[in-house]
Amino acid sequence: MAQTQSSQTNYPVIDIDPHFKRVVRYFRPSDYVVWAGVTASGPAFMLMMERTGGPSKGLPIALKLSTVLGFSAGFLLSYQRSSLRFWGWTENSKEMEKDRDEMAKLLEKGEPLYGPEHMDEFNQKASSWFSKYSALKFSSIPWFNFANHRSHGVDPKKYENN
Repeated sequence: MAQTQSSQTNYPVIDIDPHFKRVVRYFRPSDYVVWAGVTASGPAFMLMMERTGGPSKGLPIALKLSTVLGFSAGFLLSYQRSSLRFWGWTENSKEMEKDRDEMAKLLEKGEPLYGPEHMDEFNQKASSWFSKYSALKFSSIPWFNFANHRSHGVDPKKYENN
């Protein structure tokens, strides 16, 4: 059963618990720029600190570590930006159009809108409970939705009219 939207947003809600692959597939070029910028900022900061603080023997390791941390943080930030568009919290006209086309193709083929479900009803709900709005909790634990379930906060009937 579809759940109702729990908060008022300025833009239409696409999905309150999108699958990981779908969020990444809907990245905009600006998300990749943010990801690259955050990735580059870690080593840039380390090099700046080396110039102001003097040479250090541990710089190569620190550069590698800051690059890995920057890469991870950049991905999480880009993922969160994409998720905000799914939730209708930021402008999402491109995503709405892409979603409409994607769902219409799935309906034509007779496939389930959110992928095949391999879990029983209780486990689907539990999976949904843990992963809804999980991109807001990245500061404590990165958690993504890798499960297909029916709890997406939108009425699937809206795709039947297109």
